[in-house]
This record gives sequence, structure tokens and C-alpha cells, in this order.
Amino acid sequence: MTTPAPITTQFDLAEKFPGTVSADARPGYAGWIVAPEKLTEVAIFIRDELGYDLLSSVTGVDYLAEGLMEIVYHVYKTSGGPALVFKAQLPRLDPVKVASLTPVWLGAELQEREIWDLYGIHFENHPDLRRILMWEGFDGHPMRKDWKEAFYDDEVKPFKSRWPEGKHAFAEDRSPFGDNVSFEAGFDPEKWTATDPEEALYATLKKYKTVVKDGIATDHILVNMGPQHPSTHGVFRAVVMLDGENVVSLKPVMGYLHRNHEKIGERNTFLQNMPYTDRLDYFNSMSNNWPYAMAVEKMMGIQVTERAEYIRVIMAELSRIQNHMILIGMLMNDLGAYFTPALYAFEERELILDIFEAASGSRMMCNYHRFGGVVRDVPAEALQKLKDLVFERLPGKIDEFDRLLSENEIFVSRLKGIGYLSPEDAIRTSMTGPMLRASGIPYDIRRADPYSVYDRFDFNVAVRYNGDLYDRYLIRIDEMRESIKILEQALRQMPEGPVMSVKPTYQVKVPAGEAYGRIESPKGELGFYVVSNGKPNPYRYHVRAPSFINLTSLEMTCVNEKIADFVAILGAVDIVLGELDR
Repeated sequence: MTTPAPITTQFDLAEKFPGTVSADARPGYAGWIVAPEKLTEVAIFIRDELGYDLLSSVTGVDYLAEGLMEIVYHVYKTSGGPALVFKAQLPRLDPVKVASLTPVWLGAELQEREIWDLYGIHFENHPDLRRILMWEGFDGHPMRKDWKEAFYDDEVKPFKSRWPEGKHAFAEDRSPFGDNVSFEAGFDPEKWTATDPEEALYATLKKYKTVVKDGIATDHILVNMGPQHPSTHGVFRAVVMLDGENVVSLKPVMGYLHRNHEKIGERNTFLQNMPYTDRLDYFNSMSNNWPYAMAVEKMMGIQVTERAEYIRVIMAELSRIQNHMILIGMLMNDLGAYFTPALYAFEERELILDIFEAASGSRMMCNYHRFGGVVRDVPAEALQKLKDLVFERLPGKIDEFDRLLSENEIFVSRLKGIGYLSPEDAIRTSMTGPMLRASGIPYDIRRADPYSVYDRFDFNVAVRYNGDLYDRYLIRIDEMRESIKILEQALRQMPEGPVMSVKPTYQVKVPAGEAYGRIESPKGELGFYVVSNGKPNPYRYHVRAPSFINLTSLEMTCVNEKIADFVAILGAVDIVLGELDR
């Protein structure tokens, strides 16, 4: 099945909003610059009149030299096509304020909180503008270009203290602070009496209406799930308000694993960032390399060799299969079928990791992509093992999962009709990947906005229409079967030839400008927004993490469900904390 190339012509917003909207004329940049006071009006027009119903990414950028803070919005049509990019620029004078777009796209909620936390941009009328990744007493906003941490060494790598002379000193010995922490002047953590952050969090949960049944008023119970709890898939916390056993409100709490991946990314060189993308979703390092490579390749204006494109597709689809198998195995774990189903899933993952190891040299952190291709070809012996997996073993194993689970009475009763998410709410909350397609929206980036060589393959966009946990399970089975189709075609079509289009080098020259690279990762849209100022290090490096954004809908899928079902609802979202917290 082939789809026509999407129409790329876009509406002239500058003509519609004269004096308010202008084209971004900076060399290497694109999109529209919107006057901050008209941001909401223009956003509503873009959504309602132009049909860009899916807000994908919201990114903050600090242009220190220009005295500007910029917010970059990427929006798409769920019917398909490329992005419309618009931006708001604000004077870099505190307080930096701009209108929240959560009333237009609810999917902006967590992303705006992140920008407030890391950049200090205040979004007016935001429903819950609190820190989200840093702790509430943190001093400053760490992604600002003039912010320095306690053990600050240098702005970019390689650090002058370590290169070229190779001298070093322990940061602890030369820092005025005993620990890697810095407090504002006069702040004593032992005497901190500011508003209790826990009370501020709990206050956001008190929005439900108490219903008296049969003359009996019930107490409401506050339950913390996590951050140390096996069902939260890592150091994630959900604060749940219960009426009996029913969830009446819920707040996700992140940041326990946050290490400011993006700040590190802006100090690394472009090439140094590649293995850092591995550490985000550590189940899918092969997938994680790809959108970052795409973003930098766009700015460099280089092509990827034919063989490397096919290898990238093959590795991505293998990643999708092993990810979905582990998701199903761990979902069974969450439901109480401890631990045998997960081991069946891990057996197939290990065989796929054999292929990854043969190609990249590593099983989990593959660091395989390079700008212009991949670091090395797949060895002939591994290619034969890969063909045996794709043509012989994996299709039967997927059928086995389906046969054992899809009509299992207990499994079906725990999933069917639970955690409903309507198509409208899925779009409104910026869901992507299986979360969106299980709610009846057939949006898959491989079809909607094709990249690499996906337009050469015959496959269907998996979609289910009930929007419940059972469909979120079935959509993974469907997607694995479509991945097998793609893999079979890719292995038959893959041409001979080089796997790099440029000469390998330890340093790359990236022209000034911006680019956004995105793929249909196993968990949803994984995107990298990268800004270059012509120097060896990215000026801005932002990760659009599906694990993070897909939690925007967590509360609405849990309200009126049992607390016992929360564990399954969260498990079916398919989060990885390395990607969520970054």
C-alpha cells in the first residue's frame, strides 16, 4: 500500500495576521514568529481553521546574546502532512510572561511546566504551573545560558581543564561548596518555611465533587503510588485521591531521575551526543539514535546512503517488536502473572539483542547511527541470523502471544472497558504512538509524514477503536505483525553499497540554523529539536519524549476506575523513566 506524498504548501499566516505574524527570516530557520499578545488568537486559528489539531512539541530557547526567550511550537494534522512551526519571542527580562496554550491544546500542560521549571517563563492561566523536574526549593532555572551549577567547569566540551594538556582536579577540592548543591543567599534548608510543596501538590487534587450516596458521606483517601514502588516502572510517583476504591483525581510527579540531559547535550559536541540518546529509552537505543541523527543531517544538508537507510529501518522495526513484547510481558507482571510471561518476552528480546550486538558492539547502548549513515555494516553471519528470526521464528512467537493472551478470560476481564480515552481527548492531550492509535486515530508518522525509505514498503497503520486497555494491548500485537511485513520487505530489497555517505570524523561542522527530527518510535513520537550557531556544540538540544508527554492523559484515563486498575493503566502507557525525566 502506497500513500501519495503530503501537500507541503502552507497558509500564509503573515497575510492573515498583518503586523502580528511574520516569517522567521533568520538564516537556517523556518516557521512563523507570532507577537506574544496574539499567541492564543493565532493558535486557535491554526487549530480550528487550518486543521492542525495535534500539538506535538513545545520547546524553550534562551537567546542570551539577543536578550530573547523563544518558545517554539510544532503542530501537525492527524490527517497527515508536515509540521507547521510557530514561535513567540519574549524580552529576556524577569518576569518573562506569555499566555498558556493549554486551553487550545491540553497537550501543552506538562511541556509548559517543564519550560517554566528550566527556563523561568511564566505561562499565564496555566492550570498547574509548578516545578516538574527540579525540586521545589531549587535556586534558578538551569537551562538558562547564564545559569552555572555548583561544580561548573566550562560552557562546552572538551573542557579546557582536561584538554589538550590532560590536567585535572577533583571538583570537590576546588568548589566552595561541600556538595554539588548551591542555595540562594540566605537560604537555610533546615529552616525552610516556604509554602509546603507537598501541600501545593495535594491542593491540585481537591477538584472533585463529593457525592453522598444513600445518606453516607465517605472519606477521601490520599495514596502515594511510588516513587519507590514496583508498579511505577521506575522512580515515578502518582498521587491519587480515592473515594473508596475509585480514583477521583490524580497527579503524576516526575523528576526523581532527572539529570538535565539537555544541559549535558548543549555542552557536548554534536557527535558526543549520540551515545547520550541511547540512555534515554534504554530499551530502544537503536531507535533513539535515529531522530537526533536526522535533525543534524537536515542542518548539514547530507544524504544517507541507500543501504544505511534500510539498516536503520530494520533496526528500528526490530526495536519495535522487542519493545512491544516486553511491554506485554511486563503488563502481565503488573496484572499479577508474576514473572513467567515477562521471561518469555525477554527470550525474544535477547535474540534481537544478539543482532544489535553483532552490528554495533553493544547489546543495550548501541551508539550505532552516525551523521550520514551507520557506524558499520551488519556482518554476514548476523544478517543470516536476522533473516531466520524475521522469516521463521518471530511471526510464530507473535502468534503464540496472541493465542495465549487475547482470549484469556482473566486477562480480558482486567483490560476490557478499563482506562477509556476518547479520540478527541487523545488528540487534545497530544498522545502519539499506540496510545493515539488505540483510541481510533490512525496517525503513524511513517505514513503521515514519511521519512527514510518507509514510503517503499507495503504495510498498514494499526488502529483500534475502543480506546481501552484491551485495545492498547491488541495494538501492540497488530504493530508487531506490521513490523514483520516491513522487515521482510526491507531484507529482500536492501541494496549493497557503503553505509556512510561522508568520511567519518571526530568533529562535524553544522551550519547555523534549526532542525527538528522525529520518528515513530515504539512509544510514540520521539523528536529532537536542535539549534546550531555554527560552533562544534549544539546551542539548543531538546528531546520531545513520548514517555513524558503521554502521561498528560493519565488522570483522565484513571478517574472513576479502581485503584487496582491504576497499575495496569500506567503499564499500558509504556513509559521508561530515563526518557520521561531525561
